[in-house]
Amino acid sequence: MDALSRKAKSMGSLTFVSAEERTLVLDIQSLANRFVRLDISEPSRVLACVVAQSSLLEKLSARQLDDPHLIVLRETVLKGGAKEVTIGEDGVLRLQRRLCVPNVDGLRKRILEEAHNARYYNHPGATKMYRGQRPHYLWHRMKKDIVEYVARCLNF
Repeated sequence: MDALSRKAKSMGSLTFVSAEERTLVLDIQSLANRFVRLDISEPSRVLACVVAQSSLLEKLSARQLDDPHLIVLRETVLKGGAKEVTIGEDGVLRLQRRLCVPNVDGLRKRILEEAHNARYYNHPGATKMYRGQRPHYLWHRMKKDIVEYVARCLNF
């Protein structure tokens, strides 16, 4: 087998798969596209696991460039002006490891809804909710937004 054939085989080309096995290979690829990983390290056993990823971090990263306040903060960081604010490897702006949440597309409201309505939180009051969210998120008027959100909750 020449180098090009070995490379094609290692890249997962269907050329080296028999016609009967191609549907199985395509099904496995379809599972991989849906974040299901298969482990066949042991003979006669297949372990499947689902990999869950939060889309919130991706949305925050993409939408931070749409918030005028965060654009100014990002430029300040890039110029070396804000030492406590960092831009992570994922491109997300953080202040002391807290995610800077842009004020676009209802992202802040979505975070508040998820934090307040989660089963394990059971409609917390404003103080408990603020203390729970403060280590993870940051935005201007965060505490005021939480107080207003909890005050509008009918289940509290």
